[in-house]
Amino acid sequence: MRFQDKVAIVTGGSRGIGATTAQLLAKEGAKIAIFDVQDTSSIVADLQETGTEVIAETVDLTKAAQVKEAVSKTYAHFGQIDILINCAGVLQDNLIDQMTEQEWDVVIDVNLKGSYLICQAAAPYMSAEGTGKIVLISSQAALGAVGRVNYAAAKAGVQGITRSLSMELGPKGINVNAIAPGFIDTEMSLVSANSAAKRGIADFQKAKEAFIQHNPIRRTGKPEDVAYAILFLASEQASYITGQTLYVTGAP
Repeated sequence: MRFQDKVAIVTGGSRGIGATTAQLLAKEGAKIAIFDVQDTSSIVADLQETGTEVIAETVDLTKAAQVKEAVSKTYAHFGQIDILINCAGVLQDNLIDQMTEQEWDVVIDVNLKGSYLICQAAAPYMSAEGTGKIVLISSQAALGAVGRVNYAAAKAGVQGITRSLSMELGPKGINVNAIAPGFIDTEMSLVSANSAAKRGIADFQKAKEAFIQHNPIRRTGKPEDVAYAILFLASEQASYITGQTLYVTGAP
C-alpha cells in the first residue's frame, strides 16, 4: 500500500472531495487527521470501519491560532506529519456590481488565507523530517468565471502559493502541488446551483446539460476523479513533480 504508516491531514474532510480522499488514503494504509468546521462524526465513523487510526479537529482555517493548535495536536498524537491535503473551500457567488465586501472577504479568507495558514503550520514539521507532500485545491475557475471574481482570485492565488512554496520547500524534501477540479458533483455543486441566478444563469440544469454535451468525456466529475489525482500527487510516484497544477476537468 502506497501510504502505509503515513500520516495525512485532510482539511474539509467531512464531506465531498475531502471525505472521499480521506477514505481512499485510509484504504491504502494512511492514518488520518480530519480538520473541518463541519460535523466530522460521519467520516470518522466511516474511517474507523476501515481499521485506520483517525482523529478529528474542529478548525476554522482562517484563524491562525486554531490552525497551529490543530497541527500541533496532530503531531503530538501521531509523532509525524507526512501529507497535507487542503480541500476546505467555500463559494459566495455574485456578479461584480452586486458582490458585497463580505462575500469577497469570506471567499478569499477561507480559500486563500486558509491555504496559506495550513501550509505555514504544517511545513515546519515536514521540514524537520526532511520529507512531505502538500496538495492544495485550486479550481478551473482560476482561469476566470462569471459571477465568481472572488473565487477565481482565490483559486488563482492558490496556484501562486503552490509554485512559490515548491521553490521554498523543495530543498527541504517537500513536494507542493495543486489540483484544479472542473465541474464536480458534490454538495458544493448544490451551492453552485442555488446561486446560479446570481451568475446570470436562468436554468442551472439546462446549463449543466450543455456543459456535459461540450465536455469530451460527456459527464460531470465525481469526487473520486479528483481524489485519485490527489493521491497520485501525495505519493512517492510523484516525487519528481512539484510546483504544478493538475487540471481535472474531463477536458483538455
